[in-house]
Amino acid sequence: MGREAPQVCTDQSGIKRLATMITLLPAHARVRVQLLDGTVCEGLVRVRSSVQVFRDPQQREGLNALVGLEDPLKRGSIRRVWLDQVVRVEYLDSGLGGEN
Repeated sequence: MGREAPQVCTDQSGIKRLATMITLLPAHARVRVQLLDGTVCEGLVRVRSSVQVFRDPQQREGLNALVGLEDPLKRGSIRRVWLDQVVRVEYLDSGLGGEN
């Protein structure tokens, strides 16, 4: 994977939001996430994300993170989602509770 992201977080509130999203998406959780553009993605979180340094298209350096969601119907098919785009997390596992 390259070190480019569609956008990066550079301010404290954006970085704190990324950290919060990471805690909401633990490894092996079945989730449904809603993105800023209204897209809804569902799947199994393969590995807990971590914040990393990226550059945006304007070459500004900042932080972002990706989460890989494995399609429950197509094992091995993984959709990668930028965490700065996630606005809502709903847990599909009975043990993890409602939604955030």
